[in-house]
Amino acid sequence: MPSRPRAEQGQGGRAAEPPSLPVTRQQRDLFLDALGQQGTGRYVEQISWHWRGPLDIGRFTAAWQSVTDRETVLRAAFAGDPEPHLVLHERAEAEVVRHPAGSVGWDELVERDRLRGFDLRDAGPLRVTLLDEPATPATPATPATPAASATPAAPPDGGGSTAPDASGAVTRVLLTFHHGLLDAWSAFLLIDEFYRAYLEGGALPGGERRPDLRDWFRWLGHQDHGPAREFWTRAVPPGAPAVLPAVPGPDTGESGSGRAEGRLTAAEADRLHRWAAARSLPDSSALQAVWALLLHRAARATGPAQVGFGVTVSGRGITLDAVERLPGPLRSCLPMSVQVDPAHRLLQLLTGLRDRALDMAAYEWVSAGQIHEWTGRAATGGGRLLESVVAVESRPRRPAGVRGELAVGGVRVDQPRASGAHTSFPVALFAHREPNGALTLSALHDRARISAGDAGRLIGHCVRLLRELPRTDERTTVAEVLATLTGDPLPRIATPPRRRADRPHPPYSIDGRADVEPIASRS
Repeated sequence: MPSRPRAEQGQGGRAAEPPSLPVTRQQRDLFLDALGQQGTGRYVEQISWHWRGPLDIGRFTAAWQSVTDRETVLRAAFAGDPEPHLVLHERAEAEVVRHPAGSVGWDELVERDRLRGFDLRDAGPLRVTLLDEPATPATPATPATPAASATPAAPPDGGGSTAPDASGAVTRVLLTFHHGLLDAWSAFLLIDEFYRAYLEGGALPGGERRPDLRDWFRWLGHQDHGPAREFWTRAVPPGAPAVLPAVPGPDTGESGSGRAEGRLTAAEADRLHRWAAARSLPDSSALQAVWALLLHRAARATGPAQVGFGVTVSGRGITLDAVERLPGPLRSCLPMSVQVDPAHRLLQLLTGLRDRALDMAAYEWVSAGQIHEWTGRAATGGGRLLESVVAVESRPRRPAGVRGELAVGGVRVDQPRASGAHTSFPVALFAHREPNGALTLSALHDRARISAGDAGRLIGHCVRLLRELPRTDERTTVAEVLATLTGDPLPRIATPPRRRADRPHPPYSIDGRADVEPIASRS
């Protein structure tokens, strides 16, 4: 059953108003847009893995309830109209549902749960769904067929094989959550907390003080926006950058959300990593450079052109103690703007992206909406800075020994795999490394804007350019790399439907509102 919050009790037995917090501009926009997007799966992300061996459902559910009782964010809900705030409830019920083997197909279950979404006015931005697989006698491990598993195979230490445990029991676990209150980093933290609770019989041990939503909002409320405003005013060039990775095209005739995937093998991904590391570049700079090239190509520019796209940041590079262990909606999207010149050397583009990312890191707590305001675009209509986003999966470091302790009880678990979330943008590029070392690229797209075929073409171009990068040297020009795609048709994008006047701005809007209201009690 869905989570049902319980109010605190005041004097005389009356229900007291629970404490509340303000919301960031990004949360506000996302919440208002999500109200009109129910049933679409937008802003919903999922993480899945296999559980092999005995599963005590009572202990499993109790462990998630213990995590819910501990973590403020899992008892938070939005309230207020038209100006929302967060209500922190004393109690919320963890939702854990188990489906018997053969009752539903895995792909159907995943999609159904994604489309179900969340009503953020109810406490509980996360739920857990279990699907038992048919019992199979213990046999030597055999590779799973693509139809049987959404999780790629992995070497034994990665835990990616779908072979049953000696007991023959295999259960697939699906964690579904909403970006209004959680990000993928948070979900990985909560999974680790759940394991701790499960190992202790269903009760999370220890009462150590860690930061939670209240600490984060307090930290935000004390930030001086002056240096951030000055930085972004200088960092964002004037004019409207090229922001679409596709050329204008006809209506797609499609609807809903789509996913197109491409992959670099483990050997190809390692080759790319070694090539980048030899040039003091993170893998993310290579991915961003490829996306910048595709934006330049889609703009049909023959000379230098400014391009813009969003990059996701964890939001945990801030000066808040133990912030890396804080579950909440800290991840944000910042605009990356860079000039692509076909005559320049590729290395110049790559180092420019790397250096810009390092400069931006000090201000990853601001929102794209603020930046539009500070640069005058909100008031003048000076053009959007981004219409796509590049996200590279990052996750917290896992506590040592958890898998070993589970194994003592006959349980083996995979490395959880995140799906990425569909956003308000026409397309988002999501990259993550598989347990076996392969690099998977996913184009999460609005099918009404970019068809399945064009999304597949776009992701195919990403893969080809990434494979090309390790073949380049310090003298290779941007034009020479772009020549890899010569003759390939450009992906197409349809004109967006006109937004109704009564619909709220989507996340990263430019409506000019302050990002964080002063901390104040609404209790």
